[in-house]
Amino acid sequence: MAGGRETCLPLIGFILICLKMVTPEIPTIDQAYSKLSNSITVEWATVPGATSYLLTAEDGDTVIETMVANSPGTVTGLKAATLYEITIRSISAAGRSQASPPKQAKTVLAAPILEVSSPSSDSILVQWEAVYMAIGFSVSIMRANGLGSIWKENTTNTSLTFTSLEAGTLYTIKAYAWNANRIPGDDSTCNQRTSPRAPANIQVSFDSGALKASFSWALAEGAFNYTVMALSDSSELTCSTTFSSCTISSLQCGTEYLISVLASNDAGSSKSSSAMTLKTVACAPGRVTIQEDPPGHLSVAWSNVDLGDYYVVFVKSDDGLEVHCNTSLTQCNFLSECGFTYFISVFAYNKAGQSPLGDIFNYTTAPCCPSDINPVLVSSDRVEIVWSPVRGAELYETKAVDGYNVVECNDTTPACTLSALECDTKYNITVYSFSEVRGSNMSCTPQFITTAPCSPEIKNVSRDAFSMINVHWRSTNDDATYTVTAQGEKGLYQCSSTGESCTMRGLPCGSVFSVTAVAETQAGRSLPSYSVPLETVPCCPTGLTVTQITQSVINVSWTIGRVAQTHVAVLESHTGQSKCHTHQNHCLLGCITCGINYTVTLKAISATGLAADCSYQSYFSGACCPLGVKLYRLGPNGIRIYWQASRGSANYSTDLYGSKGIFTCTPSAGLSFCDVTEIPCGDVYTVMVSPVAETGLKLTFCPKKIYSVTCSGSTLGMGKSFFSWIK
Repeated sequence: MAGGRETCLPLIGFILICLKMVTPEIPTIDQAYSKLSNSITVEWATVPGATSYLLTAEDGDTVIETMVANSPGTVTGLKAATLYEITIRSISAAGRSQASPPKQAKTVLAAPILEVSSPSSDSILVQWEAVYMAIGFSVSIMRANGLGSIWKENTTNTSLTFTSLEAGTLYTIKAYAWNANRIPGDDSTCNQRTSPRAPANIQVSFDSGALKASFSWALAEGAFNYTVMALSDSSELTCSTTFSSCTISSLQCGTEYLISVLASNDAGSSKSSSAMTLKTVACAPGRVTIQEDPPGHLSVAWSNVDLGDYYVVFVKSDDGLEVHCNTSLTQCNFLSECGFTYFISVFAYNKAGQSPLGDIFNYTTAPCCPSDINPVLVSSDRVEIVWSPVRGAELYETKAVDGYNVVECNDTTPACTLSALECDTKYNITVYSFSEVRGSNMSCTPQFITTAPCSPEIKNVSRDAFSMINVHWRSTNDDATYTVTAQGEKGLYQCSSTGESCTMRGLPCGSVFSVTAVAETQAGRSLPSYSVPLETVPCCPTGLTVTQITQSVINVSWTIGRVAQTHVAVLESHTGQSKCHTHQNHCLLGCITCGINYTVTLKAISATGLAADCSYQSYFSGACCPLGVKLYRLGPNGIRIYWQASRGSANYSTDLYGSKGIFTCTPSAGLSFCDVTEIPCGDVYTVMVSPVAETGLKLTFCPKKIYSVTCSGSTLGMGKSFFSWIK
């Protein structure tokens, strides 16, 4: 093939074979064109055997090469609006071909660099710098969300303004330049939002107490922030928010503000809303003067204030009563009373509301006389009196006069204690009020109070045979009733009399009392007399129990009664007496005869020697133990237990205790023997015959006997039993 070259390869066997390598064909460019300002696209027919292609672009200054795999291929990194000479080479394993015939192509114009802004809420201004080789520009705009139509404009200028747009809306702007052949260049795209419209439907709420105003409005489309401005002659206040309301604080009283609201976003701010006027409340009136002329009449005057339409004066006394007057003038008159402190405040009003609270003035009239003097405590030598506080009084002087003697006290509180008085004596008591501003009110009327009676003196306390307590006393009071009280842990007991003695009944046993006497008249009660101690006899024990220990010894036990320190227990019958004296709650009594009735008595004795005799039900001592207990054989395997009944009639029970079991028999009434059958032989038995009490209790203190039962011979596997007494 023409243009080929040869390569010789040595082979084994010293044979030289020459291979002829053929380079690929030269491709032919069909067309070359530019769609982007930095690249040219080339199309060609495929060359057989070519694995890739080398594109070359030259503009006289630079050479740019690009390796591509197949057609079409694109050379990038080029200059905008520049004429290039394009060639192509095919490449295969044999090498690369010669360059194709050149083809000229020119890159399109560069994209304009856009600067966009929104000068108003319905317009967007697009600006750019001149583009090389451009003779015109196309600019289009549409909503960024794709809704609506596209607006396109052509111009030879370097700026363009789109108007009649929607406020606060995001738009997409696209622009490109074209050359003399009307070939468009690269396009440039950017987004721009129109500025928002001014907020509408603005509402104002003024808080006169806090001197702040709250503003609200309808949200503006596309607005990110809102700013409220309040402008006065002396200040400018603002608040900003992303919501549809905000509050401006620290407004000045008596001031007129011009209010406007701006909406803003990333494109800028809206025009100011239509300005509105806000008038705040008037300031509190000053130079307030108060006069009382004549007494009982108050006159309040003040100075005029800006923005004040009318005035209200509040006069509140310290008892909570409040009056007021409404006027467009600068003076009001009120009625006043003695002994009151009046708190006076003046407010100015307009359509915005009430002015802030100014100074509160107080005016105190002369003190009044106490009229509700109340003796809260009247004793034999002391009187405590109280009264309602008098308005305006800073000090009270109390005097008590009984004809010759005067007792007085001065205090700032509405109470006084007059001491060192005589008991059962009538006093003339007067309370005067005083204030540093007005002095004393000497027209106060007196009150008569009689002190409580003198204390009685108990002469003696005695007891009679019926456990009644008689109390005698001595006293010097007139027309007094006396009450005697005995108080202790068990309660309180009383008796009353207009004489000099009385009797108390029903005092509980085992108690210690303190006895006092009190005199009482219409004036009050005297102090108690000195107390006299009183002790009642001990209480009889409850729950006395008599238990038989042995045939001749019993145990008597009881629960200890109140105050009792020792006890004497006595069991007595026709046979004699058994007695014990103990400080415990039980004792053993011996020499008891079995089978007879005893009378049981118990005496409780206190530490001071007072005694109470206590009687209880009779006690029947246990039946006597049987005598002569003997055992007799009864058949092959049975025995009979026999005994001799002792004094008195009794029921008996017999028990045999052995290693092979316990055997019990109970005789019929009136018999003195019982039988036990089928008793095992070859064992030792303990035999006890016990009396049985009427309650069914078996007495176990009787003597026991031990017998041995032996076996002899054999009959049907059963031995013959024999017994012998062991002990």
